[in-house]
Amino acid sequence: MKSLFHLAYHVHDLDAARDFYGRVLGCREGRSTDTWVDFDFFGHQISLHLGEPFPTTDTGRVDGHLVPMPHLGVVLELPDWQALAQRLREAGVAFVMEPQVRFEGQPGEQWTMFFRDPSGNPIEVKGFRSLDSVYDR
Repeated sequence: MKSLFHLAYHVHDLDAARDFYGRVLGCREGRSTDTWVDFDFFGHQISLHLGEPFPTTDTGRVDGHLVPMPHLGVVLELPDWQALAQRLREAGVAFVMEPQVRFEGQPGEQWTMFFRDPSGNPIEVKGFRSLDSVYDR
């Protein structure tokens, strides 16, 4: 079964969201109205609606770090992850968790980074050498 993930959440400013998701992250814009905009978020659909973003807390314990919960994320192959990390650095994006490797040399080895969109919504991007190893234990 082939499927796409869909997630809708709030942002404060659609123009700032268009700039961040479109220009900085490189996501293709889809349909929109004056109160929401869709993006192709690395092969999945997100819908950003004007409103108050969901509250988050740094309570997710992963590999000795506290990460924002809840958060949106995507898993990329390592070269794409590295290119995105460079793009975010060049755009001056402030990281919640700097790009780094976790579980090095172990099953599930992955690269990760956390940052927030202009409305404060937390995003995690993971990188794997092979997407076939995402669920390795």
